[in-house]
Amino acid sequence: MGTLGAGTFFDAFDIVSIGAVLSAVSTTYGLTSSEAGLLVSAGFLGQAVGAIGFGLVSERIGRRPIFLSSLVVMGVFALVSAFSWSSDSLGVIRLIQGFGLGAEAPVASAMLGEFVAARWRGRVTVLYKLASPLGNLVTSLTAALLLAVFAPENAWRVLFAIGATPLLVALIAWRTLPESPRVLIRRGKLAQAEAVVASMERAAAVLPGETPETDAGAAGAPQPDLRSTKLAELFSPEYRRRTLMAWVLWFTVFYVLLGATSWMPSLYIRTAGVSASTASLLSGVVTLASISVILLVGRSVDRVGRRRWFLTGYLISLVGALLAVALAATGTLDTWPALLAAGGIMLVGVSGIDPLVYAYTAEIYPTRMRAWGVMSASSLRGFGAVAAPTVTGWILDSGAGVAGVFILFSACLVIGLAVHVRFGIETRQTSLEELSK
Repeated sequence: MGTLGAGTFFDAFDIVSIGAVLSAVSTTYGLTSSEAGLLVSAGFLGQAVGAIGFGLVSERIGRRPIFLSSLVVMGVFALVSAFSWSSDSLGVIRLIQGFGLGAEAPVASAMLGEFVAARWRGRVTVLYKLASPLGNLVTSLTAALLLAVFAPENAWRVLFAIGATPLLVALIAWRTLPESPRVLIRRGKLAQAEAVVASMERAAAVLPGETPETDAGAAGAPQPDLRSTKLAELFSPEYRRRTLMAWVLWFTVFYVLLGATSWMPSLYIRTAGVSASTASLLSGVVTLASISVILLVGRSVDRVGRRRWFLTGYLISLVGALLAVALAATGTLDTWPALLAAGGIMLVGVSGIDPLVYAYTAEIYPTRMRAWGVMSASSLRGFGAVAAPTVTGWILDSGAGVAGVFILFSACLVIGLAVHVRFGIETRQTSLEELSK
């Protein structure tokens, strides 16, 4: 499943690239904080629309075509964005690129979960999502290098051009990535599903007659589900609580994660007075810490469960946000160590549960609506991320300043924590078929 990970790596690369060079883009086009926030939000709005649009057709045409299409959209418009001629043109291009960015990670997560056995599903899907913080880290380091070598107006263009690499990933995936056996079984294409499973068993060196380590690969286990996907089933009595919980989860986690990730480099520059390259390096430090936490989550999630980790992640993040509020109130948040400590704790908390959001949502719906469920929920990531950069820009331009930004992050985290305490369910060590009942 290396192509799924590669796609998600460059999904993260392209998403955070605008934040890594936002100061340089703002200098090039003479943007205020509010205008810069709107520019960032354009890409996230595209992600919200893309998740809904691709989600509407994902159950009809399959996981694989959606994944390939999303990579092509990502790559083409990343390259086009490098040649933008105004902030308006860049905003429109990022909006269109967001259609692909909004579809890639959700459909890849749904697809991966359908290939992996229940006892390993949490670990594999969480560790697969390490591709996201690794993409963030590489973006920060690459941006720091480019900003140190090139003039600001050229550095961000080179960074965006590098984001066209998903076109190569799409070519490789087109040749190597099979459709999900569960999707094929649901459509009654048992022979094709068995062929995919047989190839998986050969790759895993499973001998004929042995039980494979993946219940997703056991093509005979799930029975064909020929019922059509009903979009409104998300709100049926059986699933509406899960849908509410999932939507709040996506909005709150990614409002904080993507909003803070987009603005922290600029906050280091405008509040602490560091250089643009130093700001990118500080963001890289936070990403390294996040990777460590994700590794811990991945190693333990199938033992301690999803729900405990969600509650832990929310609480850690809330501690960081409240620390930032306290430091701002005492006038001691204007140094980079203070911003790094408070903002870093907040980001590490939500970064640690970021991969779980994808894996968990894919577990709570049946195959006939799994991709639609994940992608419709992921649209809340886009809407949250649209709101966060724009609202952050408005707050920074107002009298509330940095303290107001972190107060809003704190409120968002409290809401997410409360909803998950009330409606969150445990899914560890349970097959997808059992969870969907």
